[in-house]
Amino acid sequence: MSIYKHGIDIGLQKINNDFFLTMKVKGKLTHEDYETIIPLIDNALEGIKQPRIKALIDCSEFEGWEIQAAWDDFKLAFKHGNEFEKVAIINNKKWLEVSSKIVSWFIQGEIENFDNEQEAFNWLEV
Repeated sequence: MSIYKHGIDIGLQKINNDFFLTMKVKGKLTHEDYETIIPLIDNALEGIKQPRIKALIDCSEFEGWEIQAAWDDFKLAFKHGNEFEKVAIINNKKWLEVSSKIVSWFIQGEIENFDNEQEAFNWLEV
C-alpha cells in the first residue's frame, strides 16, 4: 500500500537576523488542508501590529488544488494579502508562475518565482 502525502508544512526560519515564514506545499491541496492551516496562520499573526512577512513557499512537489481549496487559497490571500512584504515561490511549473501572477493582484507585497531555495532567500534578504 502506498502513502499519498499532501498538505502544507509551515515553519519559521531565522537566517542571519531575519525571520521568514516558510511553507512546503505537497500534493493536491484539499479544503480540509486549509481548515487546518488557516487557523495556524491566523494565530501566528494575531497580536502583531502591522506584520511585514517575508515568505518562502516551496511548490516543487505541489500538484494543484481541489476546487474548494482553490477558493480557500484566494480567501487567505484576501485576508492576509496586505501583510506580506515579499513572497518567493520555488517551482518548476509554468502554470504556477501564471497562478502567482494572479495572486499578486491580491497581495500588497512583491511575488517572484525561483528555481531554487538559494536564489529565493537571496531575493528575500534584499
